[in-house]
Amino acid sequence: MSKYSIGVDFGTLSGRAVLVNTATGEELADSTYNYPHAVMDESLPDGTKLGVDWALQHPQDYLDVFSHTIPDILAKSKVEPSDVIGVGIDFTACTVLPVKSDGTPLCFLPEFSKNPNAYVKLWKHHAAQDKANHLNQTASERGETWLPRYGGKISSEWAIPKLWQILDESPEIYTAMDAFVEAADWVVWQLTGKQTRNSCTAGYKAMWSKSEGYPSKEFYKSLDPRLENVVEEKFSGPVTPLGEKAGELTETAAKLTGLNPGTAVAVGNVDAHVTVPAVKIDSAGKMLAIMGTSTCHMLISDKEVKVPGICGVVEDGILPGFFGYEAGQSCVGDHFAWFIDNCLPKSYYDEAEKQGMNIHKFLRSKAEKYKVGESGLLALDWWNGNRSVLVDVDLTGVILGMTLQTKPEEIYRALIEATAFGTRKIIETFRENGVPVEEFYASGGISQKDPMTMQIYADVIGLPIHIAGSTQGPALGSAIFGAVAAGKEKGGYDSVMDAAKAMGKLRDEIYTPIPENVEAYNKLYAEYSILHDYFGRGTNDVMKRLKQIKKSASQK
Repeated sequence: MSKYSIGVDFGTLSGRAVLVNTATGEELADSTYNYPHAVMDESLPDGTKLGVDWALQHPQDYLDVFSHTIPDILAKSKVEPSDVIGVGIDFTACTVLPVKSDGTPLCFLPEFSKNPNAYVKLWKHHAAQDKANHLNQTASERGETWLPRYGGKISSEWAIPKLWQILDESPEIYTAMDAFVEAADWVVWQLTGKQTRNSCTAGYKAMWSKSEGYPSKEFYKSLDPRLENVVEEKFSGPVTPLGEKAGELTETAAKLTGLNPGTAVAVGNVDAHVTVPAVKIDSAGKMLAIMGTSTCHMLISDKEVKVPGICGVVEDGILPGFFGYEAGQSCVGDHFAWFIDNCLPKSYYDEAEKQGMNIHKFLRSKAEKYKVGESGLLALDWWNGNRSVLVDVDLTGVILGMTLQTKPEEIYRALIEATAFGTRKIIETFRENGVPVEEFYASGGISQKDPMTMQIYADVIGLPIHIAGSTQGPALGSAIFGAVAAGKEKGGYDSVMDAAKAMGKLRDEIYTPIPENVEAYNKLYAEYSILHDYFGRGTNDVMKRLKQIKKSASQK
């Protein structure tokens, strides 16, 4: 009788579950649940106002994902719970929350429900940039040997800056919390009743390494004396490798999900990292871009190299036996959605409706008619800051070359090209530092739905692009890890590699670079690189000055 595993992918705005046949990789059913609280970037549910660059979430939404999506896929597939052998989850990261020793989020407690620092800080919460700046300066001055593993800079998106912000702004929250945990680990805790810390988020987001552990007490004390014992006080517990079993479903979790108690649950993972086996990547030199609201670039290598401006290199951080590299762009799908939501005239919507097309497809149909460089426009892709390779959330967007004749579709195409240039900058940085990038793979909604964008990317980076065979790449990857947590004896697998071979999938379709477009984009990319360094490497810090003026004005 067939056996199945379930992967649950927690994204920025929704959670998705997929039910997968462990022998064939066939996806029998999927289900999506939109978070009722979405992203809280202006106020809490009670109306409490948030500051600039805040991005919070409500943990109840995550529990509701389990209670809605898993019963739904069981009902759709008519699969018996007894035939589901494992569950894996992945999450955006670094998405973190303060909890009590039993896992209760502090925002669930009445005394803290009005305090923004008691809530989940989403990956794109950037209000701790001042803490990241201080941390990076201190680590650099002290010559901390772990800093080069993260490209020389720790992002404000990561765990310590976010925790330090809580300590500074709400010391009562810091004191009351017994642990500061990744949401990936928190949801696994809710399923198994056991707290675990996965090696992926610990390595990439909390500065832990397999060989050295966390940074020293002396380093944390040099940041703030109150942080001297932060690891013991807020990050206690062992770090568990990817591919391990975190535990089994409790009776409470079984009632929540409709699954059987005792079902194996995999250690938590990150949405980008978990997608690598879902596209059958099993060797060095192959980069995967997970393209959604943002993009994460995953790469495995046989060696560890300190690459400036990347998000991190972690041993066994993506696949066992390899050094896993992470880079990324903070604004991709968000970039395009912002433009469509704010910058199109009503006539475009009317014409799209007349032609029976959604507005995205209509705009692409106009933009794809242009030759490379025909618009005369060039943009920088920093509308939500820069994650790689500048690691600076205070950078903002630019569009250059507009005239009174510029049309919306030209701007739209220039924004798409900007994100492709940003990916090329990441690829070239790896190559310049001795880490080969020989093949390119793409997953995520954009790769599945937007042929124009994928062809632009192929032309800009000069590499063929292989497309994931699943529309639910992270969820499929999580299902792969769920099958490994169950083990071969129960119908799963004893290694991630074996599971990936059977359950991973790719489309037959490949986007191939068009030589004349490659040549034209080389010229545009040269101009992009000049702007990139001019605004991003300190020659002109006008973006930061404008942001400071904005903050000052908002406080009056």
